[in-house]
Amino acid sequence: MKKAVVVLLLFTKINAFSQGELLDSMSLALTPEYTELSEALKEPELVVKLSLRKKKFKDFPKQLYQFKNLQYLDISKNDIKTLPDSIVVFQNLQYLIVSKTGLEALPNNIGKLKNLRYLNINQNEIYRIPYSFGELENLENLDMWSNNLDYYPETIKNLKSLKVMDLRNILIPQAHQDALQQLLPNTLIYFSPPCRCTW
Repeated sequence: MKKAVVVLLLFTKINAFSQGELLDSMSLALTPEYTELSEALKEPELVVKLSLRKKKFKDFPKQLYQFKNLQYLDISKNDIKTLPDSIVVFQNLQYLIVSKTGLEALPNNIGKLKNLRYLNINQNEIYRIPYSFGELENLENLDMWSNNLDYYPETIKNLKSLKVMDLRNILIPQAHQDALQQLLPNTLIYFSPPCRCTW
C-alpha cells in the first residue's frame, strides 16, 4: 500500500512539473521537504519544497534561482534584510515564509507572485507595504505580526481571497484599524488593542 502511495505521489509530481501546474494543499504537504541547500542542488528540478531555517545566510541565496519548480520556501531565522525583485521568477510559489530575518522591506513588484497563497513575514522590521501588494489575488493567509508598519496601500482592498491577516503587536490607532477592516470586510483581522498614537 505504501509503495502504491509513493508511486502515485511521484506520478503526480512529475505530471505537475511537466504541465507547469500547482500542487494542491494535500499533495504539497506530502511532498518531500529539502532542508539542506547542498542536497537540493543535486536535483534542482525536483525541489518543490525547501526549508532553510537557521542557515546563517546574510543575503538571499542566489543558488535558489536553480529551483524552477519551487512552490514552498521557508528562509526564516536567517539574516536577510531584503528580498530581491527577482524573487518573482518563482511563479509557482504558493508559500513564502520569511519570519525573524530582520527583513526591512518587501520587493516593490511582489504583486507578480500571482500564485502566492500564504505569506509569513512576522517579527521583522517592515514599515511599508508596496503598492503592488493588492495584486496578490490568490493570497489567503497573511502573517505580519510584530513589524513596524505605519502604511498600508489602499490596493489591499483588492485581496479578495484573503481570509486571515495578523497585525498584532503593531501600533495602530483605532481609526486606522477601522479603515483597514472596511477595506477588507470579509477578512478576519487580528489587531492588538489600538494605540493612542498618530500616523
